[in-house]
Amino acid sequence: MNFPMTERVRTFFMAAAILFLFTAPLCAQGDAGSIYKARCASCHGADGKGTTFMGKQTGVRDFASPEVQKEPDDELIGITAKGKKNMPGYEKSLSGSQIKDLVSYIRGLAKKK
Repeated sequence: MNFPMTERVRTFFMAAAILFLFTAPLCAQGDAGSIYKARCASCHGADGKGTTFMGKQTGVRDFASPEVQKEPDDELIGITAKGKKNMPGYEKSLSGSQIKDLVSYIRGLAKKK
């Protein structure tokens, strides 16, 4: 059974589609922020500087440091997925896209410095 779509309904769906297209990246960034807070901030700190108690104990690096910033995204993705030294890997608990979003979030922390 076909129902004719009124102009009002068509406008609503068009506006909803446009809103989704513009807010989807923001939602993904929010998800990465939540993941960072839940999995990374206890050592790396909310600002990524690594000045937390655990960060000092384990010797984590400041995400804004030239050493970290010169590493390509693929390297940071690999470290996040597989882990390194005291840091656990997250490849079994996070998807590949979540890990990529997390690396983008970390790059963003460095820009806020």
